Amino acid sequence: MTKEEKKATRGANKGRRFAKTRDEVDLCWRVANGSDCEHGENCKFSHDVSAYLAAKIHDVRIPNTSEISDSAPFVYEGNKSVGASHPIHSSLDLGTTCPVFSETGECRYGFKCRFLGGHVRINETGNITLAGDEDKKARAVLTANELNFVSSDVRTALRTKKYPTPVSAAYLEELKGHEDKKEESKLVPDEDSVIVAEPEQDLNSMVSALKTPECLTTGIKELVQKRTGDAAQPTDTEDVPIGFREKKRLHWAGKTYLAPLTTVGNLPFRRVCVSLGADITCGEMGLATSFLAGSKEEWSLVRRHPSEKIFGVQIAGNKPANMVPTAEAIAKELAGGLDFVDVNCGCPIDLVFRQGSGSALIDAPGKLGKILIGMNKALGEIPVTVKLRMGVREAKHTAHKLMPRLVVDWNAACLTLHGRTRQQRYTRLADWDYIQKCVEAVRTREEEEDLPAVPIFGNGDCFSAHDYYANLEQSKADGIMVGRGALIKPWIFTEIKERREWDISARERLDLIRDYVNYGLNHFGSDTAGVNTTRRYLCEALSFQYRYVPIGLLEQLPGRINDRAPAFHGRTDLETLLSSGDSRDWIKISEMFLGPAPETWVFIPKHKSNSYEAQG
Repeated sequence: MTKEEKKATRGANKGRRFAKTRDEVDLCWRVANGSDCEHGENCKFSHDVSAYLAAKIHDVRIPNTSEISDSAPFVYEGNKSVGASHPIHSSLDLGTTCPVFSETGECRYGFKCRFLGGHVRINETGNITLAGDEDKKARAVLTANELNFVSSDVRTALRTKKYPTPVSAAYLEELKGHEDKKEESKLVPDEDSVIVAEPEQDLNSMVSALKTPECLTTGIKELVQKRTGDAAQPTDTEDVPIGFREKKRLHWAGKTYLAPLTTVGNLPFRRVCVSLGADITCGEMGLATSFLAGSKEEWSLVRRHPSEKIFGVQIAGNKPANMVPTAEAIAKELAGGLDFVDVNCGCPIDLVFRQGSGSALIDAPGKLGKILIGMNKALGEIPVTVKLRMGVREAKHTAHKLMPRLVVDWNAACLTLHGRTRQQRYTRLADWDYIQKCVEAVRTREEEEDLPAVPIFGNGDCFSAHDYYANLEQSKADGIMVGRGALIKPWIFTEIKERREWDISARERLDLIRDYVNYGLNHFGSDTAGVNTTRRYLCEALSFQYRYVPIGLLEQLPGRINDRAPAFHGRTDLETLLSSGDSRDWIKISEMFLGPAPETWVFIPKHKSNSYEAQG
């Protein structure tokens, strides 16, 4: 192949589209939940529950993994005889269990649920009513119900630019004032004029001025008074600014940290990792501009499950004007549901980098400093953390100069360093010697300034307990953030906690897949659209997990993340299936738990691989 043809076979599949699947009869949501529709006959959806159930596809039943055999065709014949079907409504499977109802005591999808037989009551005349469990409902409030929901009213206010962000407005005015002074000092005088120019302020002097709480408080007071026209009326913004010494400190040394992972780092996947030992989790990267535009998809990234004990949100942006207001909106709307906000200074993809976001901020320390100062003010006591790479270009590492400033000058509460440059992407091994150099640079500066040490995490190529502790000792970091290693083997957190290499069986891996399905249905929904959204993200997860090579088949231990094993037969047919790189096999695995995929449903992997070729 030519160079261009080879390049076309690598990288990401761009422009992927996943069509939504719908029921043949689209039942009104209000009627589906057993209530009356306020639109009556004018509603564009069906109100005929009997007609809907007659056209509905048969209920899904999630089998126990003990019902799945180790050899093809994997599902025992006995599993095909689903529970007792209702004589009138043949789509009902009275032997199924609804994952949403089991966890929360009610199913918000009502009659539209694909597991409807698990939460209905049928009287002698054949009438169907929805069931509820009050005890489970009460327990679910604390243990199962997701947190950090943002209302449509808030998103509308953001989209129409009516959402109040007084702290950000005052800070941005302060910045504008400093910029105007700099411009005035650069003016060239006329030959008849005599002008005494003020000395140009550098970033450090501006930082010192903006760090003064009184300065910001005064700015907010003046701004609010100017807009309201009432100088005497007290406002609730007077106590917003918080001293940097009052920031909540992060005591993360020794904790396991799951990296923020775009597309695959969703809430169901994080729940799986938490159950396996992850202590700190972070939502997928969200764009500041999309948050401010009120994007429903972007604000869904901040959802948190109660099992996530330490949870943060990661945002990416290219200037204070979008990052600081986003931070203020997040702090207001997620009060009590957020432990930290992470600034992405490491994303290497072109779409983000060319806009000046992600790893581009590494080469713009002045702008980055203004962003962090403003975000610290806007977030109150919520800490700001930073994830970055060694530098932008392969031959020029700059993180050892930047990281001390992030902590001392701009008050980052935690740093995570990925041991590669933006240019390297993932093509070379992470440089843990350089990570050690950066840790030492930060610790030296902290001692000079008599500051308490902030946690520093390394990141890159951690694929086993051996890697974790060897890199931890070498780098002198407080912990290691695990990214791709967790995607390929989520049980790596158990290995780290127990300091062992786990030769996990195919059946144990299948148990984790079943857990993912249950978590996915609770998050994405148990209706037709939710089932196939769960199927899509399960296939996304399997597009990484298939790369795992069982320890029992390795010639040397431990396995390494960049090794590519030749094709192999597993110890069972099931293990071989789980190691298949063919996306059609990933769909087959999804069908074990979610029923047959619709004929119109397709899955195109995010990354080009053998699975992509196999689809043809």
